[in-house]
Amino acid sequence: MTTGRSPVRMGPAEMVQAAAMARRFYLEGKSKIQIAEEFGVSRFKVARVLESALERDLVRIEIRVPAELDAERSDALRARYGLRNAVVVESPTDRAELAGDAPDPENLGVVAAGLLGELVNEGDVLGLAWGRSIITMANALESLPPCTVVQLTGVYDAGTAERGSVEAVRRAAQVAGGEAHPMYAPMVLPDAATAAALRQQTGIAAAMSYFDKVTVAVVSIGSWEPRVSTVYDALSDAERKHYAELGVAAEMSSHLFAADGRRVGHDLRDRCITVDTDRLRRVPEVVAIAGGIRKANAVGAVLRSGLVTSLVTDTAAADHLLNRQAPAARPALDRADPGEA
Repeated sequence: MTTGRSPVRMGPAEMVQAAAMARRFYLEGKSKIQIAEEFGVSRFKVARVLESALERDLVRIEIRVPAELDAERSDALRARYGLRNAVVVESPTDRAELAGDAPDPENLGVVAAGLLGELVNEGDVLGLAWGRSIITMANALESLPPCTVVQLTGVYDAGTAERGSVEAVRRAAQVAGGEAHPMYAPMVLPDAATAAALRQQTGIAAAMSYFDKVTVAVVSIGSWEPRVSTVYDALSDAERKHYAELGVAAEMSSHLFAADGRRVGHDLRDRCITVDTDRLRRVPEVVAIAGGIRKANAVGAVLRSGLVTSLVTDTAAADHLLNRQAPAARPALDRADPGEA
């Protein structure tokens, strides 16, 4: 690191003293006042020596994060969209993912598992929604403080429950050494009456009774197109057309959002087994996991809803959000409701 000054050669005694002071300050964590007292000089002298050590390359400061994390994009995304945490991972170079034909990169779930370890505290109630990246996250968990884990949505396909959301809830609870509250139910039902009847079933009602107690929630985001939203794939062509005409740009836990963050498609929500957005908005920490260029616009729409406090995404989506989309209409941490159509 240089400041543009003409370097002045340091004598051997000065160099040794500067190295000793730098060691005390940077490695041992001593204050400038403590160093000054030890060496019998003023703290201003210590400050000048430390500055000189940097200028003359006697001390090098490096900021290192794992290669798969992009600290600069992460910080820019956090500030741009008013998030509490934003973690951006390197996009895979696989052609299928770059073309948008693959689900969220597996490393998103792995990184999200690490973030969850930072966010969850003992006694929390952790809520997990449906999502392939959330299943990957649960499998990658290595440790969690003791907490209760509850399923926030039904599953995309009831036949895959043991391998999907139910197993993710069980896995997280096992790692945490806490209670698991899964829901053996599809996420999307044929009509509102069937969904209402299922909500009254003992096991499902017991799990949903924890929704108001959730302190950390993890959700995934899908674009309103084939193979990028499980809800889209579960509907008929006529239903997809109906919601597209309402301006749907994104889906999260079966809730639909327009590009500006407004919720749309209230009738679909009535047909689904899921945590409602009013409850989700009261959760102190809501982590969304989504990446890839095909999901970038959808991620932006959900960020504008104000429901999400933290995001795990990749460089492809982050670049789109930073360079091609306007920031959220209001900071997400305000948790204000943009309204519903």
